[in-house]
Amino acid sequence: MSTSIKSRRGVIALSLLLAGGTIALPAQSALASGAGAIPAQFAMDGGSSYGATLEILGYARLVEASYQRSYEDAKKMRGVINEFLDKPTEENLARARKAWIDARPAYLVTEAFRFYEGPIDFADEETGEEGPEAHINAWPLNEAYIDYVKGDADAGIIHDTSIPINDKTILGHDQTEDEADVTTGWHAIEFLLWGQDFNDDGPGARPASDYTPGDKFNDRRRLYLKTVTQMLVKDLSWLAMSWNMDNPNAYATDFLKLPQKEALGRILTGMATLSGFEMASERMAVALDSGDQEDEHSCFSDNTNNDFIYDQKGIANIWFGEMGDKEFAGIQDLVARVDPDLEKKVTAQIEKTTKAIAAMPHPIDQVLASPKGSDGRVKMEQAVTDLVEQGKMLVEVGKALGVKIVVATE
Repeated sequence: MSTSIKSRRGVIALSLLLAGGTIALPAQSALASGAGAIPAQFAMDGGSSYGATLEILGYARLVEASYQRSYEDAKKMRGVINEFLDKPTEENLARARKAWIDARPAYLVTEAFRFYEGPIDFADEETGEEGPEAHINAWPLNEAYIDYVKGDADAGIIHDTSIPINDKTILGHDQTEDEADVTTGWHAIEFLLWGQDFNDDGPGARPASDYTPGDKFNDRRRLYLKTVTQMLVKDLSWLAMSWNMDNPNAYATDFLKLPQKEALGRILTGMATLSGFEMASERMAVALDSGDQEDEHSCFSDNTNNDFIYDQKGIANIWFGEMGDKEFAGIQDLVARVDPDLEKKVTAQIEKTTKAIAAMPHPIDQVLASPKGSDGRVKMEQAVTDLVEQGKMLVEVGKALGVKIVVATE
């Protein structure tokens, strides 16, 4: 299903209990590693008794670095896919698939930056113009809308020669009548690289010969893959620029001008919604209930375990203030000052949830096909329980900070 907030679930309600108060600007020597100087546009009204300057700035720098990394990794993937198209061998197809898997984590950790009307979901918050998320990671995907499927060799846009293959027409046909009629993004590229998955013990096995030039439909497929990959890179470039704090016209500038409690409300809303609703309900519980392997998030590549691992990593990155070897002031630091006992509980729950997700068997489609009470299902159900509890605790953090968060429920 498309994960566009506006089309699927409406604008998430976010109520902020704003209080007065000011904060003192911390000395430069007190800035956390990786924080750098405080930008001139940073909101100095405080709006809280505890002061969150470093943590909000740390978050903004984390988002900026994360989107930049995702953009860079997608460019690397684009290069390998282009090499495959130049020489469509099985070996180069395997390299292209690996490049997709290698590029995916850097985007997944950014999903914790969603659900609060930032640029990923709203290109223009005032007008309600939607952001690129639905074109980046929409799911599930109706394979027959793009290309041939089992039982229909002539299916999809690729076989409809009345539709020219370019970015305008691909985008113009995206989710026009059904939200599963996805034409763009990570999962469209995934399907084009792997094809449908009919293997009990592995991913899809599309042949490299599907991309041998000279055949009318192969040539359309080649152009489609090249075009949709470039579209993804372009969208990620736009997101990276939107969070570039050196650009006075970027969203990052507006974010840093927000009252501190509003900024914290947005941060925590993204974390809690990804944990307690998007991951726990939409991506795990629904699939467990249906038992349908097609409900697996990355069903063509069998990469769904990594989807969950790195989505959770994105939440942890914000809490702990980290991204690889980079460190930022994390929300954990702020909560430790306000309510040390709550900080310990949330930290323990994040670590528990991370372990529960890592313990789920691979691949997820085999878990979905297993009977109720199986070891795999029990472990995945435990991960759902922990994600829901983690989301609830993040709402408790909002209460401790004087910020009320209403997480989506549908």
